[in-house]
Amino acid sequence: MKTWMLLGAALLAGCAVSKQPVEPKTSGFSSMGGASAATQRASTYTELAAAYYERAQYKTALDELRKAITADSQYGPAYSVYGLVYMDLAEDKLASENFRRALELNPNDSNARTRFGWFLCTRGQYDAGLAQLTEALSNPLYAQPEMAMTYAGLCAEKKGDLSLAESSLTKALKLQPDNPNTFLKLASLNFRQGRLMDARRLLDRHDELAPQSAESLWLGVRLERKLGDRAQEAAYGLQLRKRFPDSNEARLLFAGKYE
Repeated sequence: MKTWMLLGAALLAGCAVSKQPVEPKTSGFSSMGGASAATQRASTYTELAAAYYERAQYKTALDELRKAITADSQYGPAYSVYGLVYMDLAEDKLASENFRRALELNPNDSNARTRFGWFLCTRGQYDAGLAQLTEALSNPLYAQPEMAMTYAGLCAEKKGDLSLAESSLTKALKLQPDNPNTFLKLASLNFRQGRLMDARRLLDRHDELAPQSAESLWLGVRLERKLGDRAQEAAYGLQLRKRFPDSNEARLLFAGKYE
């Protein structure tokens, strides 16, 4: 699944860092108002590229982005989507170059800055990534601050700073109170820290808001195992094996690797 969709629609639904419905890729590609005809064409091509990116049709997405840059080489959002595509293709140099180009053209593009920050975090550059996310959040006009806040929480967790991770995700939840993926990430954090009843409460809330995923079912298995509820552990395990038999979580269950 794609990294950027980790949080978008269901936030941040997909997954961490997987293709989350984390966020609508086309957010930020609004109408161009009084822009030139060339810029309007670039915007249209970029929106098409973003749609193809969401469907993992990378070659077609790149084709549309080339058209966008040909129409208007100064259109920043095209470079931002270029960065996403190359990020998924593990072309890190090209991803970094395009994110940086998007920000050179528009330093106030918090959407691009959030994407760049998450890219850096996924590549182990946690402090640099958190700095980009913090800067994105400093923009009072940013329409989706919950996105940057959520990614900041996930980045902090990767870094091992669980306190910052929990703080960031809690703030993200206040900004977007019904985001199921944020509840799931907070449940996982609480589980890691041994706060099992809090983790159960948060996981239950996730399940009220969204369909169960392999990730949420696997957390449920391990959580109920720790709590000693064998019947509920078995129920989660049955659903995981039945609905997501080819998932990594199911493989861990079959192997008995609960830790």
